[in-house]
Amino acid sequence: MPKTIKIRKGLNIPLQGNAEKILQPSPAAQVYAVKPPDFHGLTPKMLVKEGDALKAGTPLFFDKYNEKVLFTSPVSGTFQEIVRGEKRRIMEVLIKADGKDEAVDFGAASPAGLDRDEIIQRLLKSGAWPFIRQRPYAVIANPSDKPKSIFISAFSTVPLAPDLDFVVKGQENFFQAGLDIMKKLTDGEVHLSVDALNTRSEAFLQAKGVKIHSFEGPHPAGNVGVQIHHIDPINKGDLVWYADVQDLIIIGRLFEKGVFDPTRVIALNGPEVLNPRYYKVKIGAQFLSFAENNLRREKGTIPRIISGDVLTGTAIEEKGFLGFYDNQITVIPEGNHPEFMGWLIPNINRFSMSRTWPSFLMPWKKYRLDTNIRSGERPFVMTGVYEKVLPLDVMPMQLLKAIMINDIEKMEKLGIYEVAPEDFALCEYVCPSKIEIQTILREGLDSIRSEFA
Repeated sequence: MPKTIKIRKGLNIPLQGNAEKILQPSPAAQVYAVKPPDFHGLTPKMLVKEGDALKAGTPLFFDKYNEKVLFTSPVSGTFQEIVRGEKRRIMEVLIKADGKDEAVDFGAASPAGLDRDEIIQRLLKSGAWPFIRQRPYAVIANPSDKPKSIFISAFSTVPLAPDLDFVVKGQENFFQAGLDIMKKLTDGEVHLSVDALNTRSEAFLQAKGVKIHSFEGPHPAGNVGVQIHHIDPINKGDLVWYADVQDLIIIGRLFEKGVFDPTRVIALNGPEVLNPRYYKVKIGAQFLSFAENNLRREKGTIPRIISGDVLTGTAIEEKGFLGFYDNQITVIPEGNHPEFMGWLIPNINRFSMSRTWPSFLMPWKKYRLDTNIRSGERPFVMTGVYEKVLPLDVMPMQLLKAIMINDIEKMEKLGIYEVAPEDFALCEYVCPSKIEIQTILREGLDSIRSEFA
């Protein structure tokens, strides 16, 4: 077993509603959506017209600035419509499923018999390439590049994270095939990180062709950015690629079966879910297709449905759709109620990282947390609170201020190439100034990227 890397800084948010390890059967959705906003920096150019017949793997659109990268249909059916937002931005590409499960045949092939270019072409053609992302910038990888290493995290520490040992069960061969493909894409190492205390799956602990690392600690220990920082840090000019476990399973399935089958096992959880459990659905499935009749309906309470986790996910409507990269949907109460002098009143049902409330006396207790941020934005002052939850060797306050004045040189010196918005999600959660830190960091990454494009 490799030496364990212990992460001491961070915070586990004790949220109610962990999913039971039960795979709940659910009917297939009638409507699916591929959402261009899921892919940061993408400008989609459509390839199909309303009414066109589709199979799983049929190209829907491509990236205007990298025409090789295709985005394909997750199911067979009919291209229904485009949902547009402000300035006619394409928000959703809707597909009406026909239930026939027809798919484009890309041909099964063993990764061992293919060279790097053949693998890349197959990933691009099938629409599986967007599963591979890169640091810096946390965007879809450029197929023309070659990374110095590839990272996969076999555990997640986000609030109510799905258990990847449970998710990978029965799909071990596809996962190993995905690892074999990653090995072909780099001359460096493929790094697989496991949880020192909880990972038990042989698919992870006995994975072949990879370098296994062991981590222990609170969130964000499961973030790939933290793992890169401790194993193979990124300097200016370096490129590192990464993918999620379920992304590798889909890629492995593509090569083993020859079809694009983006089926995921997702966790439906949170305090507003009656029976938090796991569901097997395809990417882009409509939320109500598997969650109807499983939400708490209390008078005066509105549920906030989040595709993803509560720190980095995206709010969706009840008729909304699962995001492209999301492995969970979390439902919490909307915090739409004002509290007069609320922080002065002792309350055992509130959680605090500090000792404002007595939650520190009950470390076992889970909370029904809502979206109320209690007050608005305040002056951005030095507090030292970010450093308590960020296990990276960067100065977060100084980096954020360098971004706010768009000082490129300072951003580079302060380590912006190593971080992504998800790494700063806890800083945003504990921020006493109520600053939208993830948005600021994303603007900084965009600024750096455009400067050197």
